[in-house]
Amino acid sequence: HKNGLEGARQVNERLSNGDENPVMIAVQSHYPFTIKATLIDELPQQFQLRDKSFDFNLAALGSKTISYHIKPTERGVYAFGNLNLYASTVLGLVQKRYIIPAEKTISVYPSYMQVKKYAFMAISNTLTNAGIKKIRKRGHTYEFDQIKEYLRGDDFRSVNWKATAKKNALMVNQYQDEKSQNLVAIINKGRVMKMPFEEMTLLDHAINSALVMLNTACKKDDHAGLMTFHKDIETVLPPSANRRQMTHVLEALFHQETDFSEANYEKLFTQVRHSIKRRSLVFLYTNFESMHSLQRALPYLKGIAKYHRLIVIFFQNTELNQLSFSSSESLEDIYIKTIATKFQIEKELIVKELLKQGIDSVLTSPEQLTVSSINKYLEIKSAMLL
Repeated sequence: HKNGLEGARQVNERLSNGDENPVMIAVQSHYPFTIKATLIDELPQQFQLRDKSFDFNLAALGSKTISYHIKPTERGVYAFGNLNLYASTVLGLVQKRYIIPAEKTISVYPSYMQVKKYAFMAISNTLTNAGIKKIRKRGHTYEFDQIKEYLRGDDFRSVNWKATAKKNALMVNQYQDEKSQNLVAIINKGRVMKMPFEEMTLLDHAINSALVMLNTACKKDDHAGLMTFHKDIETVLPPSANRRQMTHVLEALFHQETDFSEANYEKLFTQVRHSIKRRSLVFLYTNFESMHSLQRALPYLKGIAKYHRLIVIFFQNTELNQLSFSSSESLEDIYIKTIATKFQIEKELIVKELLKQGIDSVLTSPEQLTVSSINKYLEIKSAMLL
């Protein structure tokens, strides 16, 4: 049968990095009898899978939809190949191959699925379902709005005596709650961010988290900005209230490339002073494995913290943490456990050293990175601590 089998693949126009992305393949039989079919999908080479095959039966003139998920672990361009369909009789004595042209190139972007998830939760006030803490708003910060005539119930403390004298009527200053503040995510693309966790680098975990947090900030009427660096300063997107700012952020994060060279904190400090004029909330995604590595960066972190509210976000080594709690059955096990515990204590010392220098920090596992970052942002915003 010349056109015995037809097939078509359905996949999103772009994939979400680190997430399970759905793929559907519809297969149609034109055979007037039941057949056994095999489908082999040619996946992008990044997945290193050559055997994504499915066996199923197709009734006479029947159809079937095959569904599966793929989880990319790096950003970039992914090329799907053709669909290979094999038809054979139920007895399997004869088999015919059909090659269905289905080549398609798709880009894998930072996790926009997480963005949608947390944005929906923010709108529906269900962020607590994801572990986001509900924080009570403390105090008020006001910015001047206008001068108006006094009405019963207005606060006497806001009377503007100069305007009252000019108008010969009681005038008061009207204020509004200050909503917008600058939130800048700075991502270190240096060597320390190359470490893998669940097949993704710490850098890609940071990129996904920064995207979600900046989008949350925009939903809260704040101005989002982005900066990335390693040996040089790469991306600089100053904080903006522009509606298209998140589109610019997404595109900038998609195109991040790095050779994982040593991070230059001196250049970072200079760029921050030059690019971010207004006092801002700055989240720095980086990693420190030892006090020595922190001490090298500390003078420049203190410099940034002098002008902005700096939060340093760095990572727990979850594998070492597991080792420190594991049982020891040999001298080698005891040695490994001791070293793992030492590294764990070192991370806690880094938190204390930063706090001693007046710099807040978040020490988190990669899997809790997004929730921990949003919690810290909401905590600072609600307490008016900028």
